[in-house]
Formats: sequence, C-alpha cells, structure tokens
Amino acid sequence: MATLDLTGLTALPAQVWGAVRLVPLVRDRPVPGLRLHARLYGDEVGVVDLPDNTAYTAYIPHGFVATWSDSPAATYGTHLAPPTPTSTVRLRFHRRMARREERNRLRFLPLHLAVEGYLALHFNGPTVLWDEWSQRAIRRGLSPRAEQAYTGAQIEGLADALKIFEIHPDQCGVALYVADALAAAFVVPHPDDYRALHGTLLLDMYGELIHHYALLSTPVPAFHAFVDDTHVRSLADLRLAATRQSTEWATFHTTTMAAGLLDATYDIRRVYRAGRFTLSRFLPGFRPKEENHIGELITDQRGRTAYLKTFRLSESQIRRGHLLNTLATHDWHLATAAESLGTTPEAFGQRLTKAGFGHLLNPHTLATHRTRSHLTTP
Repeated sequence: MATLDLTGLTALPAQVWGAVRLVPLVRDRPVPGLRLHARLYGDEVGVVDLPDNTAYTAYIPHGFVATWSDSPAATYGTHLAPPTPTSTVRLRFHRRMARREERNRLRFLPLHLAVEGYLALHFNGPTVLWDEWSQRAIRRGLSPRAEQAYTGAQIEGLADALKIFEIHPDQCGVALYVADALAAAFVVPHPDDYRALHGTLLLDMYGELIHHYALLSTPVPAFHAFVDDTHVRSLADLRLAATRQSTEWATFHTTTMAAGLLDATYDIRRVYRAGRFTLSRFLPGFRPKEENHIGELITDQRGRTAYLKTFRLSESQIRRGHLLNTLATHDWHLATAAESLGTTPEAFGQRLTKAGFGHLLNPHTLATHRTRSHLTTP
C-alpha cells in the first residue's frame, strides 16, 4: 500500500460555478519526455477484450495516447471522430485497456482502466468450495459484474463550469469538487496537454454520489482572501500578503479539502511500462463511511506523478469492495469472515444479499438466512 505523490503540483485559488468548484493545479515545470493527447471514438458502445478472455463493455467516448521519449516531445495530435448513424447501436472493439501502438506510443482508456480494476476485484469468486456458496458462484465467480456511472455531460452545472473556467498558463491539472465533495482529480504532464484535454472532463464518468450532489446541492460559497491593511505600508507588503494568502490556500487544499485522496493508502498495481514511465491503477482500502477513490496514474522513474485520473466511489460501491475484501481475507469462509466483522453468519449473509451478491450464496443457505431473519424480526 502506498500514497499518491503530487510533488511539484501547487493548488491555486478555486473558481466556482453553482455547486461546482474547480481548483487549478499548476507545475513549476512540465514533466519532460511525456505527452498526452485524446483520441475520440464517438458514441459507439465500447467492448474491450481482456487478457483473461473476459470482456469489458461500457460507453467509451474517448481514449488517451501517451507518447514518450528521452527528449522534450510534442503532442502527437488529436483526431476527430467521423459522425456515426444514431438509428442503430454500434459497437467498437478495443484490444486491451492499454495497448502499445508504436515503439514510443501507448493507447489507454482513461478511467475505464481503473473501473475495470475495481470490477475485477476477486472476480473469480470463492477460492475454497465451502457449502455456503452456490454452484454458479463456483463455476462463474462474480460474472457478470456491473456498476453504474454518469458522464460529465450529465453532471448538473459541470459543462458551464468548464466553459467559463480560466485556465492558468502553467496549469497541468484540476481538482473537481461538487458540493465541496472531491469528485475527481486530473493531472497531465504539460500545460499544453491540459489545455487540449480540459474539455474531456465532460466525457469522463462520475459516480452516482456526485450526480446526486450536483442535482440537489445549492451553490457553494467562494473562498475570499483577506489582507489586513494595517500591516500593509508598501507595494512589497501587499505582494507579501498576497503570497502568504496563496500559500495558506494551497496548504488548506492539500491538508483539508483533498486530504481524503492524498492521505489514504492504495493498492497500486503496474499495468504497463513505457520507457522510464509506468502506467498503474490503484484501489483504495474500502473504508466504510469514508472517502474512497479508485484511479490510474503514470509515474516517472523517481515516482513523481505525471498523469493522474480518479473516480470517487459511492457508499454502496465501497461496501461491495469491503465485503469482497473481507471474504477473500478469510478464504471465503462465511463464519470466519462474519466473526471478523463482529456479526453472525446470518447477518453477514443478509449484508451480502443487500449488496447485490445474494446469487453467490447457496440457495439453501440463503433460505436459512431469510427464515432466521423472519424469526428474529419483532
């Protein structure tokens, strides 16, 4: 388990539109040798074949292409997708979540790489054939697994916020808040990449929590800087006070607003090695009632983050991950797993059913749990 390293990125004062707060992230200098550009796919349903002969199906409107070299590189360029008929549902097939296209060029599917990692969590099901598990769970594991998400275009106010957002000259990322809940973090290696990819935040996916917050929340207040004019006697004093305010805001953002993302530890797993850069995806510890993010990142040989994209899980998604991790830790033994959570096997079975994993349980076990539940209900 490791934390995310955002060394070299500084938060600037936020810009607010309705319930959306966008915090610019700037670099002192770009990450040399790596550039990103978008590849648009259109509105087809994407089908990705995976190394374990399973398939991932989702709405995949765009991908990213990373180009690396040992010298400063220019972005490869953005391609516009031709219009496609809307009278039929078209399919677009992708080979792998990340696929090398040329010697120094890698195509990957942003956020889908991370979500697929979440869906694959203990996907093969029980590792020991205890009687509590159904034949379906033993033969097919968790297949099929599905989660719901919303595109950025469906997040109330996000399109307008991105449209009026003022991009800073050295900006290489943004922390996106909805109702002051961190919805996503997006970081790229070069300011030119950010300017080119800023609009793709509308093509990304967001969890149901963020969708509901955007729909139901009232506008969030702007944070204003306050300068005590009794200590300002010159232009230099005013500049010093402004610098102090900027530093305090950056510290507040790192230690308070983004603490749920930056203070947590993650299970980071390498997906692809691209020269001196490494593409990885990460899963959280699935801590119930806390902020949990999944995501993907590209780091250089010193571990510095060149690219980052995150997805905030809803409470139900955290609960599903927590239950699966608990079962896997105890070799899928229901009684032992229940004991670790301080509950009974019957109550644990009910929690699995409510989380959508009832089909994994042996029908006889499930019926027993229901009967005992009725007997204990006043």
